[in-house]
Amino acid sequence: MSLADLLEELEAAKDSKKAGPMEAYMRHQFPFLGIAGPERNALYKKYFPEAKKTRVIDWDFVDICWEKEPREYQYVAANYLKAMQSYLTKDDLPKLERLVVTKSWWDTVDILDRVVGSLVADHQELEEVILKWSLSDNIWLRRVAIDHQLLRKEKTNVQLMEKILVNNLDQTEFFINKAIGWALRDYSKTNPEWVARFIEKNKKRMAELSIREASKYL
Repeated sequence: MSLADLLEELEAAKDSKKAGPMEAYMRHQFPFLGIAGPERNALYKKYFPEAKKTRVIDWDFVDICWEKEPREYQYVAANYLKAMQSYLTKDDLPKLERLVVTKSWWDTVDILDRVVGSLVADHQELEEVILKWSLSDNIWLRRVAIDHQLLRKEKTNVQLMEKILVNNLDQTEFFINKAIGWALRDYSKTNPEWVARFIEKNKKRMAELSIREASKYL
C-alpha cells in the first residue's frame, strides 16, 4: 500500500456531479475531481499511518500532487505534510515556501501554516525568516507568518507575533486582515489582557474586520 496507490484511489473516486459545486465554492480558482472532505479524510487515514513509518518525507510525491490540475491533489499533499510534520528539517522551509506561493488560495495555505508553525517551533532560528515573510509582497506568505503560531497558547512567542502583526497593520487586503483577527482571537483565549491592550494601542491602524474577529472572546 503506497502513496501511488492513494493517488489511484483518488482518481477512481472522482464524481463530476460534485465537482461543479466544489469549483463554484472556490470561485472557480481550480478544477476539482469532486471528492468531498470525508472521502479524502478516509484515504488519509488509510495511507498516512503507513507513510509515517518511513519517517522520511517523500518530496517527489508532494511535487507530483502539486503539479496536477485537480485541487484535491494539493489537499492530499498539504495534509500529507501535516501528518509528516515531525519529520521536517529546517532545510525544508524553502520547499514549504514554494508551495505557499504556488497555486495559492486560503484552502491550502491554511493547512500549510500549521506545517510551517510546527517547523518553526522546532527550529526557532527560522523565526527571522518568518519575520521577513511578514513583509513579503506575497499576501499568502504574510498570512502564513501571521497565523503560523495558532494554537500555540502559552508557548506563543508574543514578541514575534507582535512584530508580525504590526508589520501588517494599515492593510486593505481581506485575507491579511482576517488572519490578524484570527491570530489575536486565538491568543485571546490564553491572554485576553494582552490582546485587549494590543487592540487599544493599534485600533486606529486596524481594519474593522480584524478588530471584530479579535474581540470575539474578550
